[in-house]
Amino acid sequence: MTDLFPPFLLFVAGAALLPFIPNGHPRALAAIIVPIISAYLIWMMPEGMHGEFTLVGQEITLLRVDKLSTIFGLVFSLAAFLALIYAWHVRDTIQQTMSLLYAGAAIGAVFAGDLVSLFIFWEGTAIASVFLIWARRTEGAYWTGMRYLIVQVGSGVILLAGIVLQYSETGSMAFEAMTLGSPATWAIFIAFGVKCAFPLLHNWMPDAYPAATVTGTVILSAFTTKLAVYALARGFAGTEILIYIGATMAIFPVFYAVIENDLRRVLTYSLNQQLGFMVVGIGVGTELALNGTSAHAFASVLYQALLFMSIGAVLFRTGTAKASDLGGLYKTMPLTMVFCVIGAASISSFPLFSGFVSKSLILSGSVHEGHYIVWAVLLFASAGAFIHSGIKVPFFAFFAQDSGLRPKEAPWNMLLAMGITAFLCIAVGVYPDPLYALLPYDVDYVPYTTTHVVTQLQLLFFSTLAFAVLMRTGIYPLALKSVNLDFDWTYRKLGPVLIRGIRSLIRAVWGALIGAGLRSVNFGIAALGRAHGPDGLLARAWPTGSMVLWIAVLLGATLLLNYM
Repeated sequence: MTDLFPPFLLFVAGAALLPFIPNGHPRALAAIIVPIISAYLIWMMPEGMHGEFTLVGQEITLLRVDKLSTIFGLVFSLAAFLALIYAWHVRDTIQQTMSLLYAGAAIGAVFAGDLVSLFIFWEGTAIASVFLIWARRTEGAYWTGMRYLIVQVGSGVILLAGIVLQYSETGSMAFEAMTLGSPATWAIFIAFGVKCAFPLLHNWMPDAYPAATVTGTVILSAFTTKLAVYALARGFAGTEILIYIGATMAIFPVFYAVIENDLRRVLTYSLNQQLGFMVVGIGVGTELALNGTSAHAFASVLYQALLFMSIGAVLFRTGTAKASDLGGLYKTMPLTMVFCVIGAASISSFPLFSGFVSKSLILSGSVHEGHYIVWAVLLFASAGAFIHSGIKVPFFAFFAQDSGLRPKEAPWNMLLAMGITAFLCIAVGVYPDPLYALLPYDVDYVPYTTTHVVTQLQLLFFSTLAFAVLMRTGIYPLALKSVNLDFDWTYRKLGPVLIRGIRSLIRAVWGALIGAGLRSVNFGIAALGRAHGPDGLLARAWPTGSMVLWIAVLLGATLLLNYM
C-alpha cells in the first residue's frame, strides 16, 4: 500500500480536496486528519527502497525508508498536526491548502532516494511556504515574501546545477553520502547551507518568519530548516567544516537576540542558534553525534513551535509582539504564560525537559571526538539561549513592566495545541527512551548522569545570576522600540548606496561617451562644411579659360591614347 500511496501524496490529495469541504470546523477537522494518517503510514512502512520507477533512463526512488528518514518524517507529521490544531480558527483557504502542501513537500523530500526527487520537493517547500507570508496581506509581507522566494528558489537553482554536474561526473543521481571534492558537491552543499541558514546566508529567516501570519510562523518554524538539516545529515555527515560552521551558527545569533525588540525575531534567532547545534553534530559525524542531531531536530521542532505558539497567541490577542509594548500579561493569559515557560525551559535544556536529553547527545559527541573548544563554545551558546529565549521572551512578554494590556486568554484551539506540545516537551525530557528508540543508530546513552545534570544546572544558575546582575545594573539592553539590522544591512543599507553609486558612475561614463561622440560628429560636419559648403573649396568659381584649357588637355590625352 505504501508503495502505491506515499505519505506526501496524502497531503497533496488533502490540499486538492480541502477547498471543496465546507469552511469552518469540517475543513479544519479534515486537515488535521491528514498528518495523523501520514504518521501511521510512515510508522508502518518497512525499511528499504519503495516507489521505484525509471524516468528518462534514470532510477527514481520516491521512498527511501530508514531510521533517519523515518524520524524526520514522523516529527514533520507531528508538527503539521499540532500546527493545524493551532490554526483551527483560520478560515483562509490559501493558508489551509498551502500548509498541507508545504508539509507534504517536506515529508516527500526526507524520503527522496534520488537527487531529482529531492529537487522537486525542495522547490515545492519554497513555493508553498511563501504563501504563508503573503497571507498576511500587507505591502511589507509582499516584499518580504518576494525576498524569501528569491532566496529559496535560488537555493533550488544551485541544487539543480549541482545535480547536473554530479550526473556529468558520476552518471548517477542517487542521493547518498558525498565529499567536498568537486564543484558538484560544493554546489549541493551550498544549496543545503542556504536553506539551513548558514552564517551570511541566514538573513532570509529573521526577515521572513516574523512577517508571516500568526499561524504561518508556527508552520514555517518546523519544516524548511529541519529539511536542510536532514539533507546535510544524509549527504555530508562527518564533513569537518560543518563543525566550525555550526559553532559559528550557535554563537552569533545570541548577540542579535539579546538586543532584538520583536519577540518573534528573537525566537527566529534562537531557531538559527539551535540549528548550529545540529550542524555541529553532523560535522562530528559519529553515531552518537548524528543521534544527537536527529534527537535535537525532533525536540527543537516541539519547543520552537511551543514558543512561537505562545508569542503568536500574544500577538493574536494584543496585536503586537514587541517586548517594549508588552508585560503584565500573566494576569489575563496565565495558561499561555505557563506554556511559554515550559517552552523556555525546554530550549534552555533544563533537566526533565526535552532540550536536555537531546542537546547533551551533541555535547557528548563533541567531547568524545576531542573537540573541546567547540564543546566550550556550545556551552556558551547554551547559556545564551537561556538568557534570550529562556528568560527574555517570557519575562518581557508576561512579567517585566505592566503594559496595562488586559487581553483575553488565547482561543481554545491555541491552548490545546500548546498544551499537547508542552506535554510532549516534558514527556520527552522525563522519559527519553521512546525518542532514543527512533534514532538512526543504536547507542547506549544515559543523559541523566551526575556530570551532565550538575554541569547544566551550574550553567543555568550562573546564567540566571548574570541576567539578574545585568538587569539590576542597567547594562542589559532594555526593550527599546528599534529595528536592528543583521547581515541584511548589506542589501538594506549598503546595497542601495552601491546601486546609487554604480548608477551615477554609469551616468557619468555614458555622458562622457555621448559628449565625445557628439564632438566627433560636429567635427566631421564642420570638416564637410569646409570642403562642400557654400563657401567651401569645391564651391569656389574657377576662371572659364582655365576650365577650357584643362578640358582640351584631357581630350587630347584621350585621343592620343586611343590611336597609339
